[in-house]
Amino acid sequence: MTGRLKDKVALIIGSARGIGKGIALRFAEEGARLVLADADADAGQATANELSVPFIRTDIAQMGDAEAAVALALERHGRLDIIVQNAGIYPWQLIENTSTDDWDRVMAVNLRGTFNASRAALVPMKAQRFGRMLYTSSITGPHVTSPGHGHYSASKAGINGFIRAAALEFSGYGITVNGVEPGNILTEAIQQHRGAAYIKNMEDSIPLGRLGSARDVANAFLFLASDDASYITGTTIVVDGGQLLPEGNDFRMAPP
Repeated sequence: MTGRLKDKVALIIGSARGIGKGIALRFAEEGARLVLADADADAGQATANELSVPFIRTDIAQMGDAEAAVALALERHGRLDIIVQNAGIYPWQLIENTSTDDWDRVMAVNLRGTFNASRAALVPMKAQRFGRMLYTSSITGPHVTSPGHGHYSASKAGINGFIRAAALEFSGYGITVNGVEPGNILTEAIQQHRGAAYIKNMEDSIPLGRLGSARDVANAFLFLASDDASYITGTTIVVDGGQLLPEGNDFRMAPP
């Protein structure tokens, strides 16, 4: 522990498992005072208990829930320095099979959730003239995509556009707004639902030869939340092991 977030108050939304839990663990190591939020009450409370921090069930698609999560952070700690909006859904559906309700639900959680988190956190951050707003985007949407991810890709590309606009609008309040674009990350869900063959195939497409870990992503969030990134706003960090770099599948060089 180096104390890079010592005494900073951080609200992490979508923190029950996977990347969000990794962010919570990493921030705790660096001295942050945490409040956790997630739509999954059982898993979210379990993570909060592990870290001995407050938890609130939150559907980030609902503005009232976003405001309640921010209110809990203010009630427990008196301020809010960092908000991480990591909650997201990614159902696999071809566009031709996607209903308007399917589309709206993905947009509500992923994109409207980003807006809701920003609006709720803006009130205390504007008053204290300081804040770090951080969002989980993806390489899917802003850079690449695949069949079945039309709504997800659109939502994540939208997040990147929102980050730039919010960074510009909130800069006068001492608030920075940034994001992280993970590639393929080895979460519990990937291990349980995709299987070894899928993981091996993805590893073969990544120059560094492995899927990322939640901690890999959390380290990028930690940097953006810290004073080291005080002059950075309106941007995103790609954490993908070089996945975006190759033009094709023949990138592995033969050994000398």
